[in-house]
Amino acid sequence: MGVPVYKRILDLFEAEGVNTLFGIPDPNFVHMFTEADARGWSVVAPHHELSAGFMAEAASRMTGAPGLCIGTLGPGMANIAGAIQCALVENSPVIVLGGQRARITERRVRRGRIQFVQQEDLFKNSVKFSSSIEYADQTDEIIREAVRQSMSGTPGPSYVEFPSHIILEELDVPDPLPPNRYRLVNQGAGEREIAEAVALIRTAKNPILLVGHGVHTSRTQEQVRELAELMACPVIQTSGGTSFIPGLQDRTFPYLFSPAANEAVEQSDLCLALGTELGEPMHYGKTQHWADNDANRKWILVEQDPTAIGVNRPIDVPLVGDLRGVVPQLVEALRQSPRTPSADLEKLIKADAAELARVAEEAPSGRAPIHPARYVVESTKAFDECTEDGILVRDGGATVIFQWTYSQTKPRDVIWNQNFGHLGTGLPYAVGASVAEGRKRPVMLLTSDSAFLFHIAELETAVRENLPLVCVVGVDHQWGLEVGVYKRTFEQPSPQPGVHWSKDVRMDKIAEGFGCHGEYVEKDDEIGPAIKRAFASGKPAVVHVCIDPKANSEEMPKYDRFRTWYAEGTQ
Repeated sequence: MGVPVYKRILDLFEAEGVNTLFGIPDPNFVHMFTEADARGWSVVAPHHELSAGFMAEAASRMTGAPGLCIGTLGPGMANIAGAIQCALVENSPVIVLGGQRARITERRVRRGRIQFVQQEDLFKNSVKFSSSIEYADQTDEIIREAVRQSMSGTPGPSYVEFPSHIILEELDVPDPLPPNRYRLVNQGAGEREIAEAVALIRTAKNPILLVGHGVHTSRTQEQVRELAELMACPVIQTSGGTSFIPGLQDRTFPYLFSPAANEAVEQSDLCLALGTELGEPMHYGKTQHWADNDANRKWILVEQDPTAIGVNRPIDVPLVGDLRGVVPQLVEALRQSPRTPSADLEKLIKADAAELARVAEEAPSGRAPIHPARYVVESTKAFDECTEDGILVRDGGATVIFQWTYSQTKPRDVIWNQNFGHLGTGLPYAVGASVAEGRKRPVMLLTSDSAFLFHIAELETAVRENLPLVCVVGVDHQWGLEVGVYKRTFEQPSPQPGVHWSKDVRMDKIAEGFGCHGEYVEKDDEIGPAIKRAFASGKPAVVHVCIDPKANSEEMPKYDRFRTWYAEGTQ
C-alpha cells in the first residue's frame, strides 16, 4: 500500500525533529491530527488560530527545529495571518499549513462561495516561501523547500497550501531523507576567515561577546559558553537575546539598560557578534555607546545570510555560516591558547551585581497600589525561589520596560516578542514553550492586563494540557505605555481616549472560571507567597497584582534610552 499525503507530511517533519502540531482541525486536517496523535505527537488545539501560530513560534525557539501550525481554509488562515507576519519579523522558522478547497472548485468562475478566499497571494509577501501541493507527488519537494527556505539564511516562515483534493492520495515513496541530504546543516565558515577572526580575538585587549536572539533559538548556548570562557571577556546581551547562558550569568550584561554593559561596549576594541542583526535596539553598532571608540573597534560577525553582511555597519571579518557550525570552529581554534581574562572583567561583574542589588533596594515598596518596579522585583525573586530551571515569558509594553531594569532573575530561557513588539504573544508563547519542553519545566509569564487579555481564552488550553504555568499579571486597567504617551504629548490635564477600561475586571476570578488557580494581591509583600501558592497548586494559575497606574505610565525607567531605538521616522 502507498503512503497517504497527510502521513507523508508528518514523516517529513519527523525527519526534521518536529513532533508538535498546533492548530484547529478542519476537514482538510482531521486525518493528519488523528495520525499525529497516534504517533505520540503533542497535538494542541488552541481557541484561536493566531494563538496556534504564536505557540508554534515558541516551540521553534525552544527546540531549534521548525515550528508547525495549521490554519483552516478561509477564516482560519485569516486569523493566523498576524502570527505569520510576526514570525517573519522575529526571524522564526514557522511552517504554516493552510487548508483550501479542491482546485476543481476554486478555479471555477463563481460568486458567493462559502468560507473561501484565494489565500496564497495574501501571504506570499509575508513568508520566505509560498507554495501549494497541487499533485500528490509534489509533497516531498514542496515540504523540503519550505523547511530549506525557513531554516536557511535569515530564518523565517513558509506557507504551504493543502488543497482538499490531494489529502488522501497515496504515494509510493522511500523513507524520508535526513536533513543533511537536502539542505545545508550546521554550515561552517571558511578556514581563512576563522584564522583571521581568531587572530583578532587573541590580540584584542578589551573584546566583548555580543549575544543575540539567534544564539538561543539555534540552541547553541553550550557552545557559546565554551567560546566565552576561552575569550574570558564580558558577554553583552542584545534586547532580543535576554536569556542567560548557564555558567555565564555573572558576566552577562544587558546592553543599554546595564551600566556595566555600556562601559564594556565603550571600552571594547573588538566585538564578536553572534545571532544578531545589529538593528535599531543595538544602534546599528555605530551610535550611542558604540560611537566614541568606533574608529578603533574591530568587528567579527557570524551571519548565516551572506547578503546581511555589512548592511547596518562595516564588518572586519565576516564568518558566513550557521552558529551551530561556526561557534565550534572558533572554540576549537582557541582551545589551545585561551585569552587571559580581560583586566576589567571582575570589576564589571561586581558593578553589575551591585547595580542589580541597588535597583531592588530602591524600588518603591509599601505602596497600594503596588509600584510596578516593586512588582517586577518581587515577582522575579519569587520565580527563582519557586522554580528550578524555569522558563520566563515576557509580554506587555510598560511592564516589559520595567522588567529590563528591575528583573532579579537570570534564567536560561527568556521568551518575548522584541523585534515586532506584538502584544498578546505572552500566553500563547508560554503554552508553546511548555509543550515543546514536555510540560516539565515550570513557566512564569510576567505580563500586564492589557497584553494578557488578548488571548485569555488560552488559559483553558493550559488547563487542558496540564501545564506548570503561572501567569503573574500587573493590573492597572489601562494601556500604560499609551497613557504615558498621551501625558508626554499634551499639556495636563488632557483627554486620553481609548486607553482606560473597567476597574471591576478580576483576572484571578476569570482564571478560576477556566479551571485555573487564582490569587489576588494588593500589597507587595503578598506577591512572593501568592506565586509560591500558585506553583504549588498543581494547576495553571493567575496571580492578579494591583499596580499603580500613575507610576506605570509616568515612571518607566530609562524611557529616554528606549526611545533611542527608534532611530528615524518617529515623532
